[in-house]
Amino acid sequence: MRRWLRVGLAFLAATQLVVGLWALLLPARFFALEVVGMGMAYNKHLMLDYGAMTLASAVVLGAATINMGQWITRTALVMYLTWAVPHFFVHLTMLDHLAPSTAALLMVALGLAIALPAGLLALTEREPWRLDDSSGRI
Repeated sequence: MRRWLRVGLAFLAATQLVVGLWALLLPARFFALEVVGMGMAYNKHLMLDYGAMTLASAVVLGAATINMGQWITRTALVMYLTWAVPHFFVHLTMLDHLAPSTAALLMVALGLAIALPAGLLALTEREPWRLDDSSGRI
């Protein structure tokens, strides 16, 4: 079970790293994606801030991947879900300009971005961690 938890955390960290670097280093190209720009005017400042924030989440997820302590692992997953759930609903209200197939694919991807960390969080409930583990290691 720990192996699946580590693989899932690593996947989330890597995804956030790639997206964060893309938005930070090539903000106009990232915004040009139909599912990102959503037909709105380009805002470089917003894209750079989004890239930096996404990289910060990659750091937290990466730390959980390496450390695998109960507290950091759960915190990282809740942090990701705190972003992923509202993100899903924001996009759900802004599908008008997308082709139905693109909209469906986007919502499936965003749904999986909730299901994966939620499933990983459920795995942490099954781990035999000690609640008094001050080292953060298992």
